[in-house]
Parts: sequence; C-alpha cells; structure tokens
Amino acid sequence: MISPIDKNMTDSQDEFGKMEPMRKVYSVSELNANIKYLLEEKFPFVWILGEVSNFRVPLSGHFYFTLKDEESQINAVMFRNQQRQLKFKPEDGMRITGMGRLSVYEPRGSYQIILEYLEPSGIGALQIAFEKLKAQLAAEGLFDEKHKKALPFLPHKIALVTSPSGAAVHDMLNIINRRFSNMNIQVVAVKVQGEGAENEIVDALEKLNQQADVDVAILARGGGSLEDLHAFNSDSVARAIFMSKVPIISAVGHETDYTIADFVADLRAPTPSAAAEMAVPVKIELLQKLNGISSDLKYRMVNITDRLRFNLKDMSQRLVDPQKKIADWRLRIDDYTSRMMRHIRILQQRHRERFLWWKDRLWVHSPTHQARNLKIIVEQNKYRLLKSYNKNIDRKAARLSELSIQLETLSPTAILKRGYSITRTIPDLKLVLDPRVVSIEQDLEVMVAKGTLTCRVKGKSEHGPENI
Repeated sequence: MISPIDKNMTDSQDEFGKMEPMRKVYSVSELNANIKYLLEEKFPFVWILGEVSNFRVPLSGHFYFTLKDEESQINAVMFRNQQRQLKFKPEDGMRITGMGRLSVYEPRGSYQIILEYLEPSGIGALQIAFEKLKAQLAAEGLFDEKHKKALPFLPHKIALVTSPSGAAVHDMLNIINRRFSNMNIQVVAVKVQGEGAENEIVDALEKLNQQADVDVAILARGGGSLEDLHAFNSDSVARAIFMSKVPIISAVGHETDYTIADFVADLRAPTPSAAAEMAVPVKIELLQKLNGISSDLKYRMVNITDRLRFNLKDMSQRLVDPQKKIADWRLRIDDYTSRMMRHIRILQQRHRERFLWWKDRLWVHSPTHQARNLKIIVEQNKYRLLKSYNKNIDRKAARLSELSIQLETLSPTAILKRGYSITRTIPDLKLVLDPRVVSIEQDLEVMVAKGTLTCRVKGKSEHGPENI
C-alpha cells in the first residue's frame, strides 16, 4: 500500500544544514504495482452496467471492448474460457450487465475490468441471486478445499439422490453395474425441480447421514435452465451438503452447468454418468491387479529361492575343508531354507485368507443373497399387514353393530313402540306440536305403533298434564 513514509525514505539537508522532511521516491513500476494492489484489494468483484462500444475479437478469441455511459467509460475484457457460459454475443450499442474484478495492466499503467459473467441488461435476477449466495458461502468457507472429504477407494454402499423417473438414475445404475456388478446401491427418490424439491433434497441428505451405512452419495439430475436448477442453488441444500458426513459427489446438469451444490460438494462431476465412474472402480481391473500382485510375489519368492540355492551350491563347492564346518553351514543353510519356505507358505496362506475374505464379502453383497433377505422382509410385512387388516375389520364391525343399535333406538318406530304417538292435521298432514294451531271439530290423524286413528277435536288446553 502506498505510504508517504516508509523505510526507503531518505533525509536531505538544505544549504544551511537543516534537515528537510523525509520523502518517498517511487519508480513507475513500484507506483503501478501499489495501485494494482490497492485497486484489486478494494474491488475484488463488482457488478457493472453500461453500453458496449469498440467490440473486437482478436486471434486469441478473447473479447475486448469498452463499457460506457453518458459521462464515463472503462476498458473491459472477457477471456475465452469464460465465454462458454454466454447465451448471446455482445455487440456495439448493446446495454449489458456484467460481473468481474478490477485489474491494472502494469506495463501501460491502465486499469480495466476482467468480466466473469455477462447478460443483456434488464434480466438475470436468478443469476444475481446465484452470484450473491456464491459470494456469501465462499466468504464463510463452505467452498474451502480443507473441508472436502476424500472418496473411499471401494465403497460398500452408494446412494443415488435423484429423481427415480429421470434418465440420470438409469445411466448411473447401468454404469455402476457395468463397472462393479454386485455393488450395493440405494436410490433415494427426491424431486429435482419445482416446489418442495429443496426440502426433499435436504431431508434425503439428513436421512442418509442417520443411516450410517452409506459410504458415498451422488446428488444428480440432468441439465436444465437456471430456473430448473434452482433447488441446487439454494442456501439450505448447500449447507446440508456441507454438514454431511457422507462424501457427496455433485453431478447436476451438463458439463457447462455450475451450481452452488458443485462448489460445496466434496467432488464435482461434469455429468451423472461421470459421477458413477468416479464413485466405483472397475471390478475386473481390481481382480487383474490382484492376480498380477500374486503372480509377482510368487515369481519373486521363487527367484529368491533359486538365488539362495545357487549361493548355497557355490559356497559348498568353495568350502572343501574342514568337513565339520561345512556340515555346520549346511545345517544352517537348511534351517534358513526351511524358515524361508515356511515364511513363504505363511505369506501365501495370509494372501489366500485375505482373498477368501474378500470373496465372502462379495458374496454377502450379491443380488441373490440380498434377494433372499428382501423376500423374508416382504413375508414379514405381508403377515403384519394381514394381521392389521383383520384387526381393523373386527374393530369396524363392532363399531357398525354399536351404531346400528343406536340407530334402532332412535328410530321413529321404536319411539312409537314405547307408547308415544304422532298427531298430524287432515288433509295437509302437518305435525301438531301446539294445540293453538288446531280448531274445535277439526279432524286429526293420530299415528300409533300398530296403525292410525282418525279423531275429531272436542276440546283443547294449552297446559298439558304433568304426571305422564
């Protein structure tokens, strides 16, 4: 940083011997270097809006142009490897919005903006939100390499967190089964776009960490627009990936698509198919390598044995006298040979046991063994379902009987059987609830349990008997 006083400042004296104030004298290169440091430190990334002019593309393929507004302008450049993300080509007179970093070209002492992203002005709210969240998570350290977990060399179980109906899951299953035929695979079905996709992905990652039997997980979906990939650019999904104890491979979209999930994940794959290849080795190559190591070990042991035998024969020929010493050496050599052969047999036995152990483990994870266990689980679930079904039928039948009794008790016929009657006017058959609605000599119909009576009113009273 530029400072008016530093260790390179020198004192000077005037003609009267007085000390003048210390001053720093910069070379042009030093001054430009300090300006470059200050500018790039102060403006690491900025968004800028302006009109394109003097647009040109040299043989290098980089974009060079000027961004201007009504009062000022700035030189801009976009390198060729950043242009793959563009959906349009800038032209003179076009208003654009861009994101980049300021830099100083020291040999000329000029500054410019190096653009990482461009879009026509007026669109890109999702991209702006993407870049904002990306910058925030990067500042928090979620993208740091020190947090990345290494993938296991040979996982025992792989989880595929993706849509069960998409092409990505079928591609990954085909590749994994082709590379390692009896690999244990768990497909975790989630929505990969639309409402609720973000929550389903977070829940799936949390459940995988609770299982404690998954060695690596692939978070995958096919390509799409920025809107389609919104769930993978969310804060909650990014933090769920960061908190996961299970290593996560992000395989979202095509090779040119980048999401927040790609930056947080332990490994980013350009496609779901590539993620499947990264997750598992080729089984036949492992077996070939194992056989090669075994053959090499046998060859080395035989070679050592032959060399020792040759040395033994050579020493025997050279040592003619005394016979006793020769006999001692022979005994010692025989002992060494026996120990060596015994050690070779022990090593071979250990390798054989290790091979059989791997063979047993492979058998335990074979589809036949898994199918047998799943069949037992299906039978158990079938028994529980049938038991629950019968229990539910008995409970519903008892409830139906109870309600039938209540319905019978409350029916009008049952009320009439207890000695009550229903009185209606003739001929309009209106219920008589109040003596004031009928008149003297009016005919009435009285319904009883076993028939009806036709009566004529001879008198009425508004106060009925109280000793019913």
